[in-house]
Amino acid sequence: MQISGHVAIVTGGASGLGAATARRLAAEGAKVGILDFDADRAAEVAREIGGHAVKTDVGLEASVAEAVAEVTATLGAPRISVSCAGIGLAARVVGRDGGLSSELFEKTIRVNLMGSYYVMSHAAREMMALDPLESGERGVVINTASVAYEDGQIGQVAYSASKGGIAAMCLPAAREMAKQGVRVMAIAPGLFNTPMMEGLPQETVDGIVANIPFPHRLGLPEEYAQLVTQICESAYLNGTVIRLDAAVRLPQR
Repeated sequence: MQISGHVAIVTGGASGLGAATARRLAAEGAKVGILDFDADRAAEVAREIGGHAVKTDVGLEASVAEAVAEVTATLGAPRISVSCAGIGLAARVVGRDGGLSSELFEKTIRVNLMGSYYVMSHAAREMMALDPLESGERGVVINTASVAYEDGQIGQVAYSASKGGIAAMCLPAAREMAKQGVRVMAIAPGLFNTPMMEGLPQETVDGIVANIPFPHRLGLPEEYAQLVTQICESAYLNGTVIRLDAAVRLPQR
């Protein structure tokens, strides 16, 4: 599918991977709807790229439904949906003080996994109502997993579970939506230079980079965005999780 002229929805588009994706899709000629909880930063990116921003809590289905409806009414029905919104909270299942992390687990699942599911559901429904392109496609959904779904570290039980769910639903969702011409893909990024990483001390960042084989650096959000555009344009990519990780495998801690 050629990106130019189509509508794209990007969650988490106010910063990090999402902002880079929104900018890249706009540069390729898409009309971009940015869904983010940070309304001010989302509006800034939207003004920069000529898109439309909607304050959205992806962990609440009603909020997602309203946001997708607003983007559809303003820009048109989406043919591209990219879910980058997420949180990376960490805690042991049973802490050293004996405390449990059940609330953190539930919140992480709600935002990361349920949020991706809600966005996929509402975006795909809009895509299915569109006429197919010459290729037979109606749209593509791209969700963001993480390398932690396969090699999660100590303290990442909640995060890994949420990203594992995103990876696991990729193939069955692709199979389910195949008759309607909607593709479903997932990207599992490794260690990227995002706002979460920027807040760490340089010594910590250096230790993280030491585990990355090649290129021996953090990933750039623009490299994630580049893969998004390649997935959009390559119709034979479907039902697959792609690790974007410079061959890194996370150590246990």
